[in-house]
Amino acid sequence: MKKSQGQSPKGEVRIIAGLWRGRKLPVLNAEGLRPTGDRVKETLFNWLMPYIHQAKCLDGFAGSGSLGIEALSRQAEKVTFLEKDKTVAHQLKKNLQTLKCTEKQAQVFNQSCLDFLKLPQNQPYFDVVFLDPPFHFGLAEQAIRLLTENNWLYPNALIYVETEKDSHVNTPEHWTLLKEKTTGMVNYRLYQN
Repeated sequence: MKKSQGQSPKGEVRIIAGLWRGRKLPVLNAEGLRPTGDRVKETLFNWLMPYIHQAKCLDGFAGSGSLGIEALSRQAEKVTFLEKDKTVAHQLKKNLQTLKCTEKQAQVFNQSCLDFLKLPQNQPYFDVVFLDPPFHFGLAEQAIRLLTENNWLYPNALIYVETEKDSHVNTPEHWTLLKEKTTGMVNYRLYQN
């Protein structure tokens, strides 16, 4: 079967710490897919260290699944991965199978993050959320609005938002900015609900 243009094997992502420390997983070359770099990922998980164990996480624009897999490696209870590109979602499922993840630990939905979050919840579901959408489309703000409006977040939930450098993201008044950093062309922030 011929591979579609722009979706050939690209490289790999490395798991930094935890159960699968040092493991490398293949990543497809797909438009808009840019896995979070090791330096940024290491900083983020240093910030999250006291909170990630047994957390229920959402990897909202999963792509390679780098952030959610790192959370699982550091013993998050469960990660829900959302990826709308079918081929990328399939590769993510294969990588989770390679790591012997059960469906109780990780679920991949081949669905848009925004469509998934449109469903109102009777009770909160996530302790930690990773939002690393394709840049320049305002997707982070839309996801933030849906997370809040539809009751997805536990009180004190942590929300990681990665955007292009110098971008402004509107967040709810009751969110607190805990950490913020810029590296190269990327701005990344950690908020608390």
